[in-house]
Amino acid sequence: MAEPGQIVVLNGAPRSGKSSIASAIQERFDGPWMNLGVDVFARHVTPQRYQPGIGLRPGGERPDLEAFLPMFYAAMYESVAAHSRLGLNVVVDVGHHDSYSRPLRILPRVASQLDGLPVLVVGVRCPIEVIMQRRDAGQGEQEGRYATSTRSGDIPDAVRLWQREVHLPGIYDLEVDTSVLSPAESADLIRARLRDGPAPTAFTQIASSTDHG
Repeated sequence: MAEPGQIVVLNGAPRSGKSSIASAIQERFDGPWMNLGVDVFARHVTPQRYQPGIGLRPGGERPDLEAFLPMFYAAMYESVAAHSRLGLNVVVDVGHHDSYSRPLRILPRVASQLDGLPVLVVGVRCPIEVIMQRRDAGQGEQEGRYATSTRSGDIPDAVRLWQREVHLPGIYDLEVDTSVLSPAESADLIRARLRDGPAPTAFTQIASSTDHG
């Protein structure tokens, strides 16, 4: 039976740099690293009429989609677990939050799904001012996918919500700040933590929390 593959969960707000770190991991780490996260599932797996699926932003704006989210997340993490059990390494870029029209308590549930597998949970942080610079700079290429600054230069409420809600409860094995670290430098820190320890415990703590509801 194959040794389970390593799982790295990158959690952060949109435009915080998760996808770039995931790409750096795939390019720089030994062995195949499969990328199974919000970009793959929200854009390419989820049917159009149910999008953005697990990419639904905080604020409870689409309660009609919320009933599907526990299933969508469970399916994604079951796929992650299956890859790991086959011996494949997996990087998962996500933006977990519980700011829906009602609490869904998804994070403790999916953490339980990976029980017994090696999971390193990384908080990908970035100051909101830098995130807005990235949003505004990429508004043409992103075709309206990301909210940008208002005409008066204000930060949209949706962006503030992401910044506040995505890092709750904030239990991580490692945190990186992409305003001062490049994707390659962030990946190297992740690799060093995987190599040198200590053993990750974040998902175990989250799974054993009282937030299952």
